[in-house]
Amino acid sequence: MSDRAYWPEGVERCSVGKFLAWLGVISIFLAWGGYGAFKVLGTGIGVTGLDNYFGFGLWITFDLAVIALGAGAFFSGFLRYIVRIDELKNVINLAVIVGFLCYSGAMLILVLDIGQPLRAWFGYWHPNVHSMLTEVIFCITCYCTVLIIEYVPIILENRKINQNRFCHHLAHNFHVYMPLFAGIGTFLSFFHQGSLGGMYGVLFGRPFVFREGFFIWPWTFFLFISSAIAAGPGFTMLCAAMMEGITGRKLVSYDTKKLLGKISGLLLCVYIFFKIIDTYAWAKGILPGMGLTFDEMFSSEHGYGKILLWLELFWFGVIPAALLVTPAVRNRPWLMYSAVVMAAIGVTINRFVFTVQALAIPVMPFDRWTTYVPNWAEWSTSLMIVAYGFLVMSISYRYLPIFPQEVKLNK
Repeated sequence: MSDRAYWPEGVERCSVGKFLAWLGVISIFLAWGGYGAFKVLGTGIGVTGLDNYFGFGLWITFDLAVIALGAGAFFSGFLRYIVRIDELKNVINLAVIVGFLCYSGAMLILVLDIGQPLRAWFGYWHPNVHSMLTEVIFCITCYCTVLIIEYVPIILENRKINQNRFCHHLAHNFHVYMPLFAGIGTFLSFFHQGSLGGMYGVLFGRPFVFREGFFIWPWTFFLFISSAIAAGPGFTMLCAAMMEGITGRKLVSYDTKKLLGKISGLLLCVYIFFKIIDTYAWAKGILPGMGLTFDEMFSSEHGYGKILLWLELFWFGVIPAALLVTPAVRNRPWLMYSAVVMAAIGVTINRFVFTVQALAIPVMPFDRWTTYVPNWAEWSTSLMIVAYGFLVMSISYRYLPIFPQEVKLNK
């Protein structure tokens, strides 16, 4: 049995047997996560490591991290269709799929995290207009819809589907209006990325994350945006490199990868510059103004030592930024890929400390330092979302024309 007729024209894929074996490995994690999701939805979030101290934990950290890394979709679309950087046409389909997987995966995790999924519609029908989370709810939902719209023409370009005249013309018309969707996606993603940071910055009762700002937006609003657009393009490039390693085929030219690395490096420099200034102003201005000290924000004994701050700012911030803006580094694949991985880790640490460490710090006289440890239910469902991403990307790679350079690069 062969499915060659459904492959993109001119490419090679592995046998059906190997492909099914690969999907079998992925299904193990899907099954484990499915069992965890069943326990959470059937029993409640009491089966997780969350409690009255930690309403946010691994799931929200995972959510914020993948949303930041998925920013490569909206920012690559902005650079490709609005700024007109033509070279990015080689990765724009991949960026759309990665963005769709990140955002749809984040929404699936939220179904588990909100506690009562049957009331998920309350946030839409009874919005709290004074909460930044309301803006996040609507913007993420709308942008996920935009990503679906951007994904549809890629599906319609499947070799067999595209033979249908209606599907062929529909895909063409979608592409004609793609700059419009790219603009809408940029607008929506800009605001929800910022509001995720702004949500923390307005919490004056949580001194670890509280920030002053500009007009109604705390500085964390702008820092979350800048960190996302810095990490997103590099993560898209990393996905392409990982797919090349798994499939053994060249999919994207190295010049395109270097361009994405350069974009990430320049934006990471901007982000780290303002992040260091923000951290200094927080330590020397905001904390003393609240009668607190810098040292009181950390506790190595409970796993929230200053090492996390130095890792975020320097080892996974300054160093990858310096590496990615250096042409000699970008000419060495392993160095460039390592720098992008470091940048992604830095953004993930940032989301972790804002989500978990902020809740661990005692803020009332009767409070104490507490430690949060996610259990199997949270890990299994998080890995299920990763497996879901591998599943959709594997099927998309096999049957959809994601990489316009693939045929030429493998001649």
